[in-house]
Amino acid sequence: MRSCRTDIEYTQRNRSRINHEISYLIENVSEATVACLLTMVQGNVLAIGVSHLIIASQTGITAGTAATIAILFSRKKKRGLIATILGSITTVVDYLVHPGMFGSIFTEAIVTGVGAALLSYAVSNLMSKVRSRKAAA
Repeated sequence: MRSCRTDIEYTQRNRSRINHEISYLIENVSEATVACLLTMVQGNVLAIGVSHLIIASQTGITAGTAATIAILFSRKKKRGLIATILGSITTVVDYLVHPGMFGSIFTEAIVTGVGAALLSYAVSNLMSKVRSRKAAA
């Protein structure tokens, strides 16, 4: 029989793990959404409209959720692998959610996936540096 203290520690560890996984989800969804949005308007942020936001949100939520599930099942924490998974899934989801606006029908989806992967890698490196400086201080 476990003690009350052990139950509390177990609950706190689980809560911390769940919070960490939720932060992965939020990060992946936002990176896929931003990459899709910027690619759709071809970098012209003044051209962003409600329809762009709706389509980018659909792509971001679907790709970010699928990528988070894949990453959690793989149990890998390597930045490059996480970025590759997010970029690949974002490419497929972007292609399925809406037709490409430039180049061939695959071009926009590929550019969006590459953008999501690069954004994911850059953000994870930045967050790692912030955490290490915070721990050193």
